[in-house]
Amino acid sequence: MATRSEYDLLGNMDVPADALYGIQTQRAAQNFSITGVPISHFPELIKALAMVKAAAARTNQEMKLLSAEKADAIVFACQDLIQGDHHDQFIVDVIQGGAGTSTNMNANEVIANLALGKLGFEKGDYKNLHPNDDVNRSQSTNDAYPTAACLGIQFAADNFIPSLTSLKEALEEKAKEFAHIVKMGRTQLQDAVPMTLGQEFDAFAVTLGEDIDRISEACALLCEVNLGGTAIGTGINTTEGYAKLVVEKLAIISAKPLVPASNLVEATSDMGAFVFFSGILKRLAIKLSKMSNDLRLLSSGPRAGLGEINLPAMQPGSSIMPGKVNPVIPEAMNQTAYQVIASDLAVTLAAEAGQLQLNAMEPMIIYNLLNSLKMLKEACYMMEHRCIRGIEANEAVCAGHVENSIGIITALVPHIGYANASRIANTALHTGSTVRSLVIEENLLSEEQLNILLDPKSMLSPSKVKL
Repeated sequence: MATRSEYDLLGNMDVPADALYGIQTQRAAQNFSITGVPISHFPELIKALAMVKAAAARTNQEMKLLSAEKADAIVFACQDLIQGDHHDQFIVDVIQGGAGTSTNMNANEVIANLALGKLGFEKGDYKNLHPNDDVNRSQSTNDAYPTAACLGIQFAADNFIPSLTSLKEALEEKAKEFAHIVKMGRTQLQDAVPMTLGQEFDAFAVTLGEDIDRISEACALLCEVNLGGTAIGTGINTTEGYAKLVVEKLAIISAKPLVPASNLVEATSDMGAFVFFSGILKRLAIKLSKMSNDLRLLSSGPRAGLGEINLPAMQPGSSIMPGKVNPVIPEAMNQTAYQVIASDLAVTLAAEAGQLQLNAMEPMIIYNLLNSLKMLKEACYMMEHRCIRGIEANEAVCAGHVENSIGIITALVPHIGYANASRIANTALHTGSTVRSLVIEENLLSEEQLNILLDPKSMLSPSKVKL
């Protein structure tokens, strides 16, 4: 393989001749092979890094710290990355030491070599345009990387929210389809009172819809960035006014309402916005997992369980039991949720591990947030198209459960009293008699009154019945 030699603080090293990355990226790739997941796995982060570098280049040009020729070349190179080109050159593992320095240098070197090409120079000819002196001018990893992370997470959230919204809409459609089907509601896995299958699915839709709003709120916290703070928030190696101007330019480039943090020292070390965002993803994961548990229970059987719904059959369920079909899609959603919940703990621990003016564990935080968003996006699409839209209701089973349940006696409590209702329920449970027959037998209510009170549809909302 043809190579070129590059030099850094630690000496010389050969780099593939056609590589857009350079020596610091090469060292990082050799040092860190922890997850096997390179930065290129998260295009939103690369796009965000390129936007940060483009905004810095234009600001440095405006402040006469960078020539128009160099600034143009850097911006053109960044535009290539923003539109998705050359992402394969981001080879560093997402988990790395150095608070993201290797990620930042991977971006600096790729952009520098792209820009050199646009200026007519060879890759690695850094005397004409340098990764640190030009691409990284007026920046530190400690402000460029977390700012890019704030943007990248928002871009990933923008990609995720449509999948969650679509899943919510599919549940709403099922709620309408099942609105007429009366079934037993259950508490603590025991019969409670009647409801409709539509009400059950509508509740799923509503709870997911709440978190669409919460994710948007969490994204708003990520709009306060520390760009311009450089190493620890003091702004060393920048010019007065740089921080305000570079964030203004980045807001225009990214189409996000970014603002400079009110205290750049605090913003450089604080991970609070990331922790908050992670907490929202954990909350959503818990809801998705609970819904999956419910779907598995409702479809259990199919003949020896609840069997109130049928999930679409996706694949054979057993290598030994013929005819068995498992709820594989909800199970996959459960596992996705568990991983997101575990990732929240990793984010929490990494945020707590910050020391003094910097948190060196930022790569762990960023990886887990981006990975959780990516997993949730795919899992929500899977859940919608391979499960929810194909669910069918077993109306006869739902009706039979209502008819045979003693839970319907709750509707009689205001009319026969709690003590009578408890006694009737206990007798029904132990003798197999129906609630209706026992109430009539004891002359507690007439059959006409029972027909009114035990009409399942009358038990689906606050009572309007007056006997």
